[in-house]
Amino acid sequence: MTRSAEQNAAMRDATRLAIEGAAVRVFAERGFAATSIRHIAAAAGLSTGSLYRHYASKEELFDALLDQAITGLVAASVELSSDGDPLTLVREFTRVFLNDLSRGHGEAEFFLVINQGFLTDTPSGTSARLATAQRPLWDAFADLVRRGQAAGRFAGGDPARLTATYFAALSGIAGMRSVIPGGVEESDVDIVLRLLLGEGTP
Repeated sequence: MTRSAEQNAAMRDATRLAIEGAAVRVFAERGFAATSIRHIAAAAGLSTGSLYRHYASKEELFDALLDQAITGLVAASVELSSDGDPLTLVREFTRVFLNDLSRGHGEAEFFLVINQGFLTDTPSGTSARLATAQRPLWDAFADLVRRGQAAGRFAGGDPARLTATYFAALSGIAGMRSVIPGGVEESDVDIVLRLLLGEGTP
């Protein structure tokens, strides 16, 4: 029976998702430089020829993952730039981040892969692209901290340094989750927020 155009498109999308998921696992385990298209194809259960029909190289595949990360950074920046209550916005951002990690669907590995690309600038240009997308997010978060301090709801301290410490904590949690399954729970939001709120819980 001949498949419809919609069915063919759905199959292509499903295959691309399988390839991207396999790439995240392999990049996280082996690193970008030591990963080959053959490794990714094997992890996805495909032939290398099938994979090449979707991505011409591992660089192109990583670039697709990088685009997804940047889209997420931009969306988060917009959300944190709203006029809502600073504590509510920060709490929700933290909850969503930890919830994504706790689901165990590869989010921690994805974060690790993108972070590796940023730290090593591999492939070349990764650091600059991420920095451009990350800066507005950090600026929006620092502004929330500043507003929260002015309202007496956040602990004192330089907002930029508090922001850096907060995101360093999230990065560490993501790294822990990638090597210790079940090591992160959505309920840990209050623990993370103590970095901004002081010793007491919100």
